[in-house]
Amino acid sequence: MIIFPAIDLLEGQVVRLEQGRKEARTVYGDDPAAFAKSWKDQGAEALHVVDLDGAFTGRPANLDHVRKIVAAMGNVPVELGGGLRDEETIAAALDTGVTRVILGTKACESIAFVEKVVARFGGAKIAAGIDAKDGKVAVKGWTEKSEHDAIPLARKLEAAGVGLIIYTDISTDGMFTGPNYPALNDLLAAVKVPVIASGGIGTVDHIRKLREIPSLYGAIVGKALYDGKVTLGEIL
Repeated sequence: MIIFPAIDLLEGQVVRLEQGRKEARTVYGDDPAAFAKSWKDQGAEALHVVDLDGAFTGRPANLDHVRKIVAAMGNVPVELGGGLRDEETIAAALDTGVTRVILGTKACESIAFVEKVVARFGGAKIAAGIDAKDGKVAVKGWTEKSEHDAIPLARKLEAAGVGLIIYTDISTDGMFTGPNYPALNDLLAAVKVPVIASGGIGTVDHIRKLREIPSLYGAIVGKALYDGKVTLGEIL
């Protein structure tokens, strides 16, 4: 299982949000590339980046920072999500050097669009983010709840050709209470595409329990690292 340290960008700053709420932010610094280099120096095998401005407004606002993050990570792969809702924006994001982009709102709104960008860029470069609360998928930076159920959407996205699914349980995100293991296991049983878990990780035991799930590809760790609940060295 691959551990993905997370860098969330908002107005050029590295932040973490509690349950995705913009007003419940903690700012950790204003040099995202320095954070990236720190994770690399600590042995990170991959990095997860979210442009929160993009998630809230529909268009990324931090691609210059993303470019610097990619440079700081060297040959370590970086994935990017947030506001990637048209082909030109996806192309611009990939031009920063990220390994893959993550579609959230647009993946929920249009399977046809997902099929189109998979055909253009290749499934390996297109991931889908499914952010759910009580089984329902949330969109637009988690500010709106859709009518989509997580598992049927995951199956459709897999059929559309995405190379990977990132599953975030909104109710546990940033709360340190542990991942939603039952929901995660249900999703893993429903699809064959690789899945990355996100949300709720706060202890080494949470990581250990995730590692016991044989089909889980990776886990994203954000606030627990920034708040010193765990260190990257002890969970790699």
